[in-house]
Amino acid sequence: MTFTFAPARREQVGLLIALAGASGSGKTFSALRLARGMSPEGKIAFIDTEARRGLHYADRFQFMHADMRPPFRPERFIEGIRAAEAAGAEVVIIDSASHEYDGEGGIMDWADDLAEKGVKSPGNWKEPKLAHKKMMNALLQCRASLIFCLRADEKIEIVRENGKTQVRPLGWVPICEKRFMYEMTASFTLTPDRPGIPQFDLPHKLQDQHRNMFPAGRPISEEAGRMLAAWARGGSVNPAAPSRSSSQAAETAAPVSSSQPPEGDTGADFPGDHKIQSLALMEEARSAALNGMAAYRKFFGSLDYRDKQLLVDTGEHDKNKAAAEYADKGGGAQ
Repeated sequence: MTFTFAPARREQVGLLIALAGASGSGKTFSALRLARGMSPEGKIAFIDTEARRGLHYADRFQFMHADMRPPFRPERFIEGIRAAEAAGAEVVIIDSASHEYDGEGGIMDWADDLAEKGVKSPGNWKEPKLAHKKMMNALLQCRASLIFCLRADEKIEIVRENGKTQVRPLGWVPICEKRFMYEMTASFTLTPDRPGIPQFDLPHKLQDQHRNMFPAGRPISEEAGRMLAAWARGGSVNPAAPSRSSSQAAETAAPVSSSQPPEGDTGADFPGDHKIQSLALMEEARSAALNGMAAYRKFFGSLDYRDKQLLVDTGEHDKNKAAAEYADKGGGAQ
């Protein structure tokens, strides 16, 4: 007898999370926040295809970093993920996984090279698709949790209606092989106008058991990562603490663990729930600053007097302005 059955029990479930969006939508920052919640001890590996841009966050998060250079063949991603697992990583971030599809040496490049050598379509796609399939099979067997940052384009179609040319928006489309997103445990689309906040009216995948981990209108947080990891281990999941007020819920970051205060903050001035809420405010302010001065000014202007005063009194306002100026010079969120 080759099969042995046992009562079904959720334990050590593999997680594959995709964050898709344009530049400035907060993919990298959100991936690192999620990973920090999933692995508070910092057992995080970052596979960087973006010319070492992940290192922009080295002073904000604890993680191991590897610089992946072209060609971006599928087997290179398998090699990188296995190396991360061997290094002890519990969470692996791939930024950007889109390069496996349309980067230098990715499967589109590969198919084009074969076509130039005389392999006619669709035969020129046979080898690239087989390599991609092998990569996906390897990802599904991975014991570490995987977070994929994917670029996205805002697609349109041009049609003729009643003798007139019409442009129809098709929304944000992730840049990846067409079946890639179906393998994800969860996926989200982020946009530059609301960085880090999943847009649930855009393409996404979120099962019922995970929905309370990602409240509508709130940025992806460490708390979401903590709950995801607890669910994957088979443990109970406690929902996030309530937001500062119902009127601010749509614009407030999810609470972060009080044992993980932001850089430069001891938490001594914020007892109890107010401490958790204040840390959430600071994380959201920093996220806005990573997208430049205009984004930070808009965020700061939307706050009530109490929250503005809190950021000023703790010195966070000055730090965020400096971070926003740096982002405007080319160091912003990806």
